[in-house]
Amino acid sequence: MSVVAVIPARGGSKQVPRKNLMPIGGVPLVARAIAAARATAQIDRVIVSTDSAEIAELAREHGAEVIDRPAELSGDTASSEAALLHALSLVDADVLVFLQATSPFIDPAALGRAIERVQHGDEDVVFSAFETYAFLWAASSTGAVGVNHDAAVRPRRQDREPHFHETGAFYVMRADGFREAKHRFFGRVGIEPVEERTAIEIDSAEQAQLAEAIARLVDLPAEIDVDAVVTDFDGVHTDDTAEIDHKGNERVSINRGDGMGVRLLREAGVPVLILSTEQHPVVLARAEKLRVEAQHGVGDKAVALTEWAAARGIPLERVAYVGNDINDLGCLSIVGWPIAVPGSHPSVLSAARIVLGHRGGAGAVRELAERVLRARTKENHSNG
Repeated sequence: MSVVAVIPARGGSKQVPRKNLMPIGGVPLVARAIAAARATAQIDRVIVSTDSAEIAELAREHGAEVIDRPAELSGDTASSEAALLHALSLVDADVLVFLQATSPFIDPAALGRAIERVQHGDEDVVFSAFETYAFLWAASSTGAVGVNHDAAVRPRRQDREPHFHETGAFYVMRADGFREAKHRFFGRVGIEPVEERTAIEIDSAEQAQLAEAIARLVDLPAEIDVDAVVTDFDGVHTDDTAEIDHKGNERVSINRGDGMGVRLLREAGVPVLILSTEQHPVVLARAEKLRVEAQHGVGDKAVALTEWAAARGIPLERVAYVGNDINDLGCLSIVGWPIAVPGSHPSVLSAARIVLGHRGGAGAVRELAERVLRARTKENHSNG
């Protein structure tokens, strides 16, 4: 059975401008949805339906096919069902997977289970929802009224049956049934439970802020899938301290394990750049020893990083940057993997997608290298 994932993603959004391109944890929402689909083994094709040239370009960069959505299906009143039916008129599918980019934390494992339930004929439609025991109320002219409970009876949680809150993240359905019903709920409908912490759906600026705040807790990746690694020097390759002799010469300490980590990255073909605001010969000396590129005495590190990545054809979404202080904030804001070391400035910790377990100068670079290499090894195995 052919399984096709379709991600409708309009370019226009009044409440949250450019919503589908908004980065959460450094990764645009559309790219997150594509990554979740591509990480789901049961999905054969990933398609983005859009009216935006910018979204189309981003989608192709992240490995999705693109369907150009006609103008009559691109306005504020156009339904998701209309976009899905248009996509199905152009592609063959036995199982349709409808993913919403506004749900940044789609779980590929849960999505895969939902697909298998439809493939096996257990249900015609399976959607994501989280279990809730909340008491729901509705306002009326005579006062609040209990919806899913008797207001006069307050049973304990363990004595109540749960309800399920639809997340909007994914809907898996028989394609022929959807074509006939023209609606996402038909026939036998099943629920695929997901964790509540992954269930946020972004329809407002406040929800986007919340998603950004919890991204580091939800993502928690053991692997860091990137095409390049860029690091600060002081506080990352060193412990951010220096010894000064009577002539004013500075000495810093480095970690040999970090050096091995850089070597392993280099041998795996991962470009590495050391980017430092400080102009000091030790930066170039260390880079030369590691046989990687370095720029020091840099005024605007974000500009330097952007130019370096562009010259190598590496999308910033595919770059990991590791920093520890406020002069790293510009770089952290533009890459797909903003990373901090323990003990960093609070604003850096807030901007980071993840915080490494090892401190600067004490194995942080080696830890980063191992996570990057694990991702590449995993990808190679899946391709093989």
